[in-house]
Amino acid sequence: MLIAGNWKLNCNINESSELVRKIIHFTDGKNLNCEIAVFPPYTALSEVNKLINNSANISLGAQDCSSEIKGAFTGDVSVEMLADIGCKYVIVGHSERRQNRGEVDSLVLKKATNAQKYNLIPIVCVGESTKDRNNGNALSVIEKQLELSLPSNCNNLNCVIAYEPIWAIGTGVIPSIEDINEMFSMIKNWLFRKYNDSSIMLLYGGSVNNDNSKELFTCPHLGGLLIGGVSLKADEFSRICINI
Repeated sequence: MLIAGNWKLNCNINESSELVRKIIHFTDGKNLNCEIAVFPPYTALSEVNKLINNSANISLGAQDCSSEIKGAFTGDVSVEMLADIGCKYVIVGHSERRQNRGEVDSLVLKKATNAQKYNLIPIVCVGESTKDRNNGNALSVIEKQLELSLPSNCNNLNCVIAYEPIWAIGTGVIPSIEDINEMFSMIKNWLFRKYNDSSIMLLYGGSVNNDNSKELFTCPHLGGLLIGGVSLKADEFSRICINI
């Protein structure tokens, strides 16, 4: 199981270092049933990587990457650079990127494909809007996103999928366990039809906290969690990791 902490646009280098030190303190020596991955801002990746180098439990990830490998793309950070700095994972297609930066499925696909070429594991995010959910279109919307966003060679070693309904992010509201199970079952069936491999890990993301994580862990197809705000609280984030 993978518990991923997405720090988003938070934490300077000193704050990032302090946060990961606390997570190490709370989780070191524990018999964990999960891998922990932290996703600091770009500026803190190198320093955080130094601090987790001796931890058996914690991996490093980036919150996004360029769709290009190198060239005249001012301000971009490539997957090659992320691999060089020590990242294992990279998040692509997060709903905040799709909504706020206009990222479309074809761009997400390009990022995920490039990540795999440099032995990074893309965490490909998919999720429906409130309108799609209320209109009964959630399953078909997610199926289309999967079809257009996932590389052609995905398997359980080189890809992770995160289901994060847009309406649940930062709202404190999450889907019912029944709705999550229905979505995960659809995704598993789709993966089997597409890749003949339904073992690709599925994460849930959106308003996760220590209380609702206990119920989320009852979902039979859950492979882990993609956690936003609570990942900035070392004690609560660590409790989620320890209590699996």
